[in-house]
Amino acid sequence: MGKGTKTRAQVNILGVQIDAVTMKEAINCIENMLTDGKKHQIVTPNPEHIILAQKDKEFKEILNQADLATPDGAGIIWASKILHRVEPFFKPVLKERVTGTDLMVELCRKGAQKNWSVYFLGGEEHIPSQTAINMKSKYSKLSITGASNQDPHLTTGKYRIPPTDILFVAYGAPTQEKWISEHLGQLPIKIAIGIGGAFDFVVGKQKRAPKLFQNLGIEWLWRLITQPWRWRRQIALINFVRLVLKEKKQKK
Repeated sequence: MGKGTKTRAQVNILGVQIDAVTMKEAINCIENMLTDGKKHQIVTPNPEHIILAQKDKEFKEILNQADLATPDGAGIIWASKILHRVEPFFKPVLKERVTGTDLMVELCRKGAQKNWSVYFLGGEEHIPSQTAINMKSKYSKLSITGASNQDPHLTTGKYRIPPTDILFVAYGAPTQEKWISEHLGQLPIKIAIGIGGAFDFVVGKQKRAPKLFQNLGIEWLWRLITQPWRWRRQIALINFVRLVLKEKKQKK
């Protein structure tokens, strides 16, 4: 990874450093990375990732060593309010969410304009190829070097990744972050980003919450209503809130 890339302010959320960037700032930062001659790993931590990092030291280290860590989720914004209020106006250090899904789509939009190439890796069978089709349909000038759900290090031939600017990896956390960290140096790419279930949203396998839920920061509630079997994952969110409030109390 290219070290020393981060120049913006960072916010510590339960031991994980998050860059205080807006979507526009994140895109500008990535654009600069594409021209600096280095390889970069980008992460998009959400509350569930923060909880995983409390027990997985390797995962936490990878998150903290990444060249850009965007605030994915209203819970991260809320935590910055609780832990890092800025005097005298009590504004949160983190101004807006930069989710993995939104970041991927925005990079594809920008990439179509800037002639950046992208590759979609991971997800269930046919999902990455359908993601490529959907993105190409939306952004006709986007250069797509390939799409596969097969690990290119375990297969040969058509699954080998060609030279690519941005690699989107959808293995889910923490697998995708660890995979990128391990293989980044050997891949013919400039930037790799772990984007979790973003492909599923792009192809319509999963529906994002309505804008009202997104704007209110309660997408978790929409997912719980529409996918009640995910209730165990919401325990991580409850635990996240508990730990943030505990740390806040300790700071007083």
